[in-house]
Amino acid sequence: MRSNLMSDLRLYVEKRKLTQSETAKRLGIAQSRVSDLVRGKWEKFSLEMLITLEAGLGRTIRAEFAT
Repeated sequence: MRSNLMSDLRLYVEKRKLTQSETAKRLGIAQSRVSDLVRGKWEKFSLEMLITLEAGLGRTIRAEFAT
């Protein structure tokens, strides 16, 4: 799930052609954290943090469980 959220956030930045500074302002995090995000350093982000970042962009996360 973390990798999916990381990919989604990276795509958000790429599609909108945002700078790291612009992205940091939108997400309410430091530019260095955005750098970690776009470089795919997933070990630096908890699942909770990634969900919080997605929510900060006005997005909704839905988890589905397979049975």
